[in-house]
Amino acid sequence: MRKNRRPDELRPVHIDTGFNLHAEGSALISFGHTRVLCTASVEEKVPPFLRNSGRGWVTGEYGMLPRATHTRGGREAARGKQGGRTVEIQRLIGRSLRAVVDMEKLGERQIQLDCDVLQADGGTRTAAITGAWVALRIAVSQLVKDGVLEEDPVLGQVAAVSCGFVDNEALLDLEYSEDSRAQMDANFVMDSDGGIIEVQATAEDKPVSWDQVVALKQLAQTGINTLTKLQLEAVAQS
Repeated sequence: MRKNRRPDELRPVHIDTGFNLHAEGSALISFGHTRVLCTASVEEKVPPFLRNSGRGWVTGEYGMLPRATHTRGGREAARGKQGGRTVEIQRLIGRSLRAVVDMEKLGERQIQLDCDVLQADGGTRTAAITGAWVALRIAVSQLVKDGVLEEDPVLGQVAAVSCGFVDNEALLDLEYSEDSRAQMDANFVMDSDGGIIEVQATAEDKPVSWDQVVALKQLAQTGINTLTKLQLEAVAQS
């Protein structure tokens, strides 16, 4: 049983905008002890496969500082390549944000979302997605305000949260001590209307029933409802 938090309760979530002086949009997001700095950079270019298409692109990069975890991890740049986990997470970030952006309205430009984990205590990918949307929203709003974009290409909100079964109990927003011993853990990426963008789920011990999966989805929805409200509050204060 977790201490000082209900099974359906998020860790304390804080989103501080304008954290980076130079980026077009930025947000420092905290889920409990997990902290991720998300920045949005607008580039007047697109990948080669989109040149002369009139369409834009949104992509993500993800990384962890060497001492983001209990023991120091080597910098991937020093090893000469990214690890499989890093590649998988940054692809997830890109897919998640592209789901709520109209690429034609964005025009032939790219928004790069960099998500750097300053401190990890579970849920870094979900925090990254949630914070990246805030950074994206701020950057695009400025493009619209400046007249660079005639129409707003951001179609909606996207947020993400983890949940799972720990000691046979369904819990929302797993911290590391819970995630590391979960019988099943899942990451739900959803929009503000409850639509599912992506679900990543793995049973670690034994198969789970569909009813249990549905229970986790309902738990995730509770968290997403809170996160989307916090996102809007953060954007309004930026």
